[in-house]
Amino acid sequence: MPKRCSSKSPHMPITILIADDYDDNRELLRLLLTGANYEVHEAKNGHECVLSAREKLPDLIMVDLSMPELDGWEVVKTLRSDSTTAHIPCVAVTAHTELDCQRALKVGFDAFIPKPFRTDELLATVARVCSHRQ
Repeated sequence: MPKRCSSKSPHMPITILIADDYDDNRELLRLLLTGANYEVHEAKNGHECVLSAREKLPDLIMVDLSMPELDGWEVVKTLRSDSTTAHIPCVAVTAHTELDCQRALKVGFDAFIPKPFRTDELLATVARVCSHRQ
């Protein structure tokens, strides 16, 4: 049974948009999240992420910080400045350093997941961020 957001109809699963330019990274996240009963959409770069976020209005966006066209820093800045997407929680998923974690939280990300990550930590962070937005 798909996970639900209390702000949605009980028949609508929580939707997550994954933005990463590496196919393998998107596939791993997709498999882990769909295995945990989330509905997943994917974007291959920052530009695609912004367009998809505006179109699909997901419950959560997971963004790699280093992507072509628009990097994760610009993606979150763009999403936060748009009234249609400003409310959507964003999680940075990246191999960047701890200093970038602090910067990510300051610029508008709701959480930071370092790569490589543990599955239990990833899923716990997703659940925590989603529950704070209900």
